[in-house]
Order: sequence, then structure tokens, then C-alpha cells
Amino acid sequence: MTTANINTKTMISVKLDKSLKKAAQETAEEIGISLGTLINVFLKKFVRDKEVTLSASYRPTQYLKDVIAEADKEFAAGNCEVAHSVDELMKQLRSR
Repeated sequence: MTTANINTKTMISVKLDKSLKKAAQETAEEIGISLGTLINVFLKKFVRDKEVTLSASYRPTQYLKDVIAEADKEFAAGNCEVAHSVDELMKQLRSR
């Protein structure tokens, strides 16, 4: 077996906040992979595609959920003005 056929591994050192590392490890564990595997998958995709894609799933905070629920109640009670055009909307916003 030649050295060209041996799958060699190497280490990479990255400085990051301890709490970030812990949170990343816990999140990776939640989906059933190790942090090392996650980093390897990310780097392989980066090399293959030559691009970085960042995304975040939308999860509203409890505060936002409460505000939306309050707005829904106000709307259902008829306590909201409805704008039928951009001009009407702008007029309503400026009057407040």
C-alpha cells in the first residue's frame, strides 16, 4: 500500500468562545452527529461548491408569539384600520 492510498487525518485548531463550542456540541448531538463530523461535512461542501450558504430556520420568540396573538385579537375585534393601497397605508402610518 502506498502512502497516496492512505487516508490521512490532520488536526485543525480554531479559537472560539467556550459557550459557543458547548452549544454547537449540544446542537450537533441533538441531531445525532459529532461536532467533528459537522465541521467535516461543512468543509467538504465548501470545497465542492466553492460557496458558503448560511441559513437560519425561523423560530419566533415567545415575545413575538405574544405580540402576534395580541394583534390577531385586535384584528378579530375590528380594532384595526385596513389599508387598501400603499398610499392609504403610508397615510395611516404617518398619522400615528
